[in-house]
Amino acid sequence: MNETPSPDTGKQDIKNSGSPMLEQSVTTEHKLQIGKSTLHYQATCGTVLLREPDSSEPEGRGQFKGDKARASVFFIAYTLKGKSAQAAGQRPITFSFNGGPGSSSVWLHLGLLGPQRVPTDEMGQCGAPPYGLVDNEHTLLTESDLVFIDPVGTGHSRVAEGEKIAEFHDYQRDLDSVGEFIRLYLSRHGRWASPKYLIGESYGTTRAAGLSRHLQDKHNLHINGLMLVSLAVDFQTLSFDHGNELPYPLFLPSYAATAWYHQALAPALQKKSLQTVVAEAEAFANSDYLLALHQGSRLGAEQRQHIAERLAYFSGLSVAYLLRCDLRPNEFRFFKELLRERGQTVGRLDSRFLGLDRDDAGEQAEEDAGMNNLVGAYAVGINRLLFETLQFKSDSPYKVIAPLWQSWSWKGFENKYLNVGDSLRRALHASPAMRVYVASGYYDLATPHAAGDYTLSHLGLRQPLQAQVQVSYFEAGHMMYIHQPSLVRMADELRQFVRAEPPKPKKSKGSLA
Repeated sequence: MNETPSPDTGKQDIKNSGSPMLEQSVTTEHKLQIGKSTLHYQATCGTVLLREPDSSEPEGRGQFKGDKARASVFFIAYTLKGKSAQAAGQRPITFSFNGGPGSSSVWLHLGLLGPQRVPTDEMGQCGAPPYGLVDNEHTLLTESDLVFIDPVGTGHSRVAEGEKIAEFHDYQRDLDSVGEFIRLYLSRHGRWASPKYLIGESYGTTRAAGLSRHLQDKHNLHINGLMLVSLAVDFQTLSFDHGNELPYPLFLPSYAATAWYHQALAPALQKKSLQTVVAEAEAFANSDYLLALHQGSRLGAEQRQHIAERLAYFSGLSVAYLLRCDLRPNEFRFFKELLRERGQTVGRLDSRFLGLDRDDAGEQAEEDAGMNNLVGAYAVGINRLLFETLQFKSDSPYKVIAPLWQSWSWKGFENKYLNVGDSLRRALHASPAMRVYVASGYYDLATPHAAGDYTLSHLGLRQPLQAQVQVSYFEAGHMMYIHQPSLVRMADELRQFVRAEPPKPKKSKGSLA
C-alpha cells in the first residue's frame, strides 16, 4: 500500500476551563491493490469535540451545544476516491465501534473492515512480536466508506480538563456521545444522503441496538442496516447470577463445541460432526436440561443423576464435578475444568486457544488465552498505522482496552438486567426497511451463539419483519474474523449486506460451509 501525506491538515483551538482542547485532523492519500482493481482512498484521523449539554432542553441530555468542550472523540475515517467512488455524499457509510465497555475500535478496524489488517495464520494465531500489518483484500471499503469511533476513555478519546470521565460511562450517556459524533460527522462531511450503517461487536452490539432507536428519537436519523458481531443485547442471557437459570442451557452448546474441538467428548459423540454435536446439545439444553434447572431442589435424586450424565456427555465435564456444582457449571469454571487433567485452560473469547496456569487446582483460569493471542499484535498494529501510515503523531497513549466495565454505570437499569432488545424492535417497527446482520461464533464463550439466538427470538418482532434479520454462524470465536475461512465468508456476506443483495439460500445452522 502506498501513502502520501496531504496538506489538508486542520486544527481548531477550543478554549476550555484550564487548558485548551484541540479539534484536529490529519488527512492522507492512499491506494490499495485488490486483484486487478486499485482502490484510491483518503484517510482522515483526528478528534471531534463534544460540547456542553444545553440545560434548557427538557431532558437536559444528549444536546451538545455552547462553547465549552466536554470531551473529544477520536476517529479514523476512510473515504473512497476516484472513478470507483459514487457521487459525492451518496456512497454508503458505515460507523464502526467495538465493545467492552472500554474497548477501542481497533478489533473490527484491523481484523476485518479496514484497508490494512493484522495477519494471522489459518487458525487465527498472531505469531510472535514484533508483529506487523498487511493489506486487507477483504476490506469493506470496496462497498462503503468507513468511520471507526473510539468512545470516550478509549483510543485517543478523552474528557476535557476538570470534567468527570464517569459522566460518559453509563449506557445512555454513551449513546448520547456516540450518537452526537455520528450526527456531527454526517453534517460536517455532507453525508446525510448516504445509506447509513452501524457495525458493533460485543458491547458494541448493545450500543448499536440502542443507537438504532436513539438516533431516530434524538436526530430523526434512520439507519439502513445494523451489523452485529457477537451479540450482547440481553444481559440476562449472559449473567451467571444465583437464581438466573437462563445462561446454563444457552452456554451448553458452546461448551459442547469447545469439548468437541479439543477431543474431550465421549468417543461416540466425538465421531460426529460439529454441526451434529451442536444440534444435539441444543435439543437437550432446550428440553430436559432446562426443565431440570427449573425444578431446583425439587429435582429427584434419580433424575438429577440422569441429567448429570447427559450434561457430562455434552460438556466434557465429569459427572462427579457436575453434581458438585449442582448441575450449574458457569463459564469461568468451565474454562478451568474442561482440560484440568491435561494442565490446560481454554479461552473465553475463543475457546480454541489454550492457556497455562501456575497450578491446576484453582477454580478459574488466570488469563484468557484467546485475548492473549490478540492484544499485543493489535496494539502494535494500531500504533504503527497511526504513526507510519496515517501520520498522526501524539505522545498520548492509544488505549486499546481500558477496564471501564469495572466502573460502568447501569443507570436506568438498576436491579434489573440490561436488555436493549426493545430498542432494536422499536427501531425496526419504525423503519421496516432497516436490515440486521448477526455474526456468531461456535467457540465464543463470552457471547455464545445460542444466547444470541434466544435474544433474537424474544425481540417481539412481528412476523413480516423477522425476515429482516439474517444470522450467520462461524467455526471460530468472539472475533471470528481472525480465523481465515471465517474472514473470507464473513467479509463476502458483509459486502452483500451493504449492497443490499438478498442473502444466499440459507444453509442449516450447523453448516460450516
